[in-house]
Amino acid sequence: MRQPLVAGNWKMNGSQSSIAELMDGLKAGLSGVSGVDVAVCPSAVYLDRVGSMLNGSSINLGAQTVSEYESGAYTGENSVAMLKELDCRYVIVGHSERRSLFGETDAQVVAKYQAVRDAGLTPILCVGETLEEREQGRAQEVIASQVGAVLDALGADALNEAVVAYEPVWAIGTGKTATPDQAQEVHAQIRAQVAQSDAVIAEQLLILYGGSVNAGNAETLFSMADIDGGLVGGASLKVEDFVTICRAATNQ
Repeated sequence: MRQPLVAGNWKMNGSQSSIAELMDGLKAGLSGVSGVDVAVCPSAVYLDRVGSMLNGSSINLGAQTVSEYESGAYTGENSVAMLKELDCRYVIVGHSERRSLFGETDAQVVAKYQAVRDAGLTPILCVGETLEEREQGRAQEVIASQVGAVLDALGADALNEAVVAYEPVWAIGTGKTATPDQAQEVHAQIRAQVAQSDAVIAEQLLILYGGSVNAGNAETLFSMADIDGGLVGGASLKVEDFVTICRAATNQ
């Protein structure tokens, strides 16, 4: 039985005051909630502060990205060792915004993924198609290629106890959402692709939906057989909405 995960990606949002208010609300709202793993992924500058606020709670800390390099002259980057020292459990790898805005390639995503795995942290591997790719009928091809990059380079064992997040790029921040059936179709495809290499790992693999999950659609999305929670953007910055989404995951 796969325990669902709901991870909040705060992106480049927040201030010291707003984060304090958000964390107080989340800790109170999620107190006593079981049957779901919860993580928050603040901007790197707030990781230490948020981590200290999480003491005594069941909420995990995650990072939005990481360098593939161990150390050195890489101004502005953060190494996986730094994230581990701050007690991060999860690291988002290959988010669509990192791929599209900052030019991250599949090879770079694989290198970051491997660095996270080697450090004993849990990568959240993001995959997904653009609107143009979906309209061209290439969605399955694109997603299979992104998942395949990790499988081909690192093998199925690299997905053991890892997380994949399907994020249709056309649904991120647009208010659009893939229908539950559309999302389920892709999630099933990802699980089937991994199963070709290792059926046991595929069955245990957590696959999150990451396209504009909100308080209104979470329960329906999470009811689908291969959707194991969500990678939540804007709604993770609203206490009531994020708590509702987390509770929806426990109802499945």
